[in-house]
Amino acid sequence: MSDNGNGAAQPATQAPQVKMNVLAQFIRDMSFENILAQKGGSGSAQPDVQVQVNLDAKKRPAEHQFEVMIKLNVISKNKADDTEMFILELEYAGVFHIEGVPEEQMHPFLLIECPRMLFPFLRRIVSDVTRDGGFPPLNMDTIDFMALYRSEIARRAAAEKDEKPTN
Repeated sequence: MSDNGNGAAQPATQAPQVKMNVLAQFIRDMSFENILAQKGGSGSAQPDVQVQVNLDAKKRPAEHQFEVMIKLNVISKNKADDTEMFILELEYAGVFHIEGVPEEQMHPFLLIECPRMLFPFLRRIVSDVTRDGGFPPLNMDTIDFMALYRSEIARRAAAEKDEKPTN
């Protein structure tokens, strides 16, 4: 502890203050295929929706700037006969200005906290696109980005272990 001049003790070292600003959000790529309409079917089927999520993050040339992308692949099939009804592929990105995050914590910060900030906007786009595509709006459940991150780390560790030669 050190004295700040007025007799009050101050911690000798304080953790840096984390600052995060969303500078931009955008759709990088999007495709919606209404397979049911292309085949001339009706919209009365019971959907079985499968969602795959992938994340990507990269440093941008500007100091303290990062781009984080959520890649969604949504396939809706008819429960009765397993035929595809629609496919939605969406890459949604955000540009973030981040300061004060220690280097060893940056990777999980980028792949957990940043997608959490983007998700409500992504959910709205998915809802609007499916509704505008002739289906009931798809209101996605909240994604647990921490669990997604942990499972990806575990998958990579297992793949690394399998690649090591045994003696």
